[in-house]
Amino acid sequence: MDISFEMLWLIPIGFLAGFLNTIAGGGTLITLPTLLFMGLPAPIANGTNRIAILFQTLAAVKGFKSKGVSTYPFSLYLGISALLGAFIGAKLAVNISNETFNKVLAVIMLMVLVTLILNPAKRIKLNEERLTGKHLYITTVIFFFLGIYGGFINAGIGFLMLVILPYVNGLSLLKSNVTKVFVVAFYTVGAVIVFALENKINYPVAFILTIGNTSGAWVASRWSVKKDDTVIKGFLIVTVSILAIKLWFFN
Repeated sequence: MDISFEMLWLIPIGFLAGFLNTIAGGGTLITLPTLLFMGLPAPIANGTNRIAILFQTLAAVKGFKSKGVSTYPFSLYLGISALLGAFIGAKLAVNISNETFNKVLAVIMLMVLVTLILNPAKRIKLNEERLTGKHLYITTVIFFFLGIYGGFINAGIGFLMLVILPYVNGLSLLKSNVTKVFVVAFYTVGAVIVFALENKINYPVAFILTIGNTSGAWVASRWSVKKDDTVIKGFLIVTVSILAIKLWFFN
């Protein structure tokens, strides 16, 4: 695909995605369908999006670190577990057909909609942090399977992490976000390797999208926000609904 001036609109789309992915999740539900609508085959759209996600999460990790917020080494343990799963998930994704991929993504988007509307994280009561012992083992196993899912498609995985980490490990929203971006950065390295070896990345498009994603992640990681932001939640519900309908009925 040739790069044109009009394609620069990927930068603001990427900025929004990077911002949303950092404060909660859902950015991939915007960028991935956008790449599909641009005409990229499903595996290449999936692989291209990973480059933007990688640099976006690295920027977020750096931004959070600059504010003195970290969950190391807890996040490293989860990252290693998710990385192993990501190799499996990415390998499954490289040869999937466009039609099947679109259907899978549409279903995932609808599931994310239900999560957004029900918002189970609101009902979680935080206790003291539980980052060692059996709680660490439980989360490590869970994140291996999250890594498989993340390696396969990644869409909406932030919402899952923001439910699991407070519920199982008692982490605050801020520390859950810090852990989330670190883990996603870690396992995305594995996914990028798989997609790159399979020649499933459009690097010029990835470069443009990365500019937006990285900028959005940097801003979000340094801006104090609440996950229950009404405007962002409403925007996601409307946008994801439209994109899910488009993917399911108009491939």
